[in-house]
Amino acid sequence: MEMTTLCYLEKDNAYLMLHRISKKNDLNKGKWIGVGGHFEGEESPEECLIREVFEETGLTLTRWKPRGLVTFISGRGASEYMFLFTADGFTGELTECNEGVLEWVPKDKVTELELWPGDRVFLKLLGEREDFFLLKLIYDENDALTGAVLDGQIIDPVVS
Repeated sequence: MEMTTLCYLEKDNAYLMLHRISKKNDLNKGKWIGVGGHFEGEESPEECLIREVFEETGLTLTRWKPRGLVTFISGRGASEYMFLFTADGFTGELTECNEGVLEWVPKDKVTELELWPGDRVFLKLLGEREDFFLLKLIYDENDALTGAVLDGQIIDPVVS
């Protein structure tokens, strides 16, 4: 199982979103996601979060909150645990990202972007809940979301 972090930086009721358009052979090609990435060495989730946010944005986090642990099961065999965070404290100047284009997107407009179906599920949870959640998202070999389990309960994975 891969281990990753994902963070939604918050400012003025907007999330910092990354439009993944720059990397070749990118599973996320064309999608809008938060910032984050894979663990290196013996990093903790917080260490990975701080490093990845700085590498992708040039910003240094000063305040963040762990929001959930998302388990992705893929029909392609690339399953992962993703530590999900939000952050509303940071310093520095936003820099260009070699993985795509960074843009502050109003929270009420995020669902209009090209997102993974599972991202719609946890973005909705970030807006509705303050507590930490456990979410399992199940994708088939064609990247269609086929199932979701929230805090041990099966839920409808379709979010409008």
